[in-house]
Amino acid sequence: MNTKVQTVYMPDLSTKYRQSLFDARVPAGFPSPAADYEEDKLDLNEHLIKHPAATFFVRAIGDSMIGAGIHCGDLLVVDRSLEARDKSVVIAVVDGELTVKRIRIKKKKITLEPENKSYCAQEINENMEFEVWGVVTSVIHKL
Repeated sequence: MNTKVQTVYMPDLSTKYRQSLFDARVPAGFPSPAADYEEDKLDLNEHLIKHPAATFFVRAIGDSMIGAGIHCGDLLVVDRSLEARDKSVVIAVVDGELTVKRIRIKKKKITLEPENKSYCAQEINENMEFEVWGVVTSVIHKL
């Protein structure tokens, strides 16, 4: 299945939920007493949202972007204030349908490319309805 957008969400910046941030590298071996390294509090809004008024979230469905680390059900952070450049991962509208793809811009030619070899790229032409809604800046998914 091609990766599409299932739901669009706006960020809620009205609350602050700060978690402890530990200034320590975590080895994948034996645990260490991390409390000795507590540095500050962490608010994910500060790290994931650079332009609050221009940011929204979407939930991806499908598997065409697995090579970019985007899996079915992932939450994508999208910034409308960023300019889509060659090789950006974008949320775009193609003929009325939202999709997430890597945009390729060469001269005056625009192509939307999947990150899964099972799918083909889609060249945008003048007969198509096409608009970039924003650039994907982060992916949130469970392990």
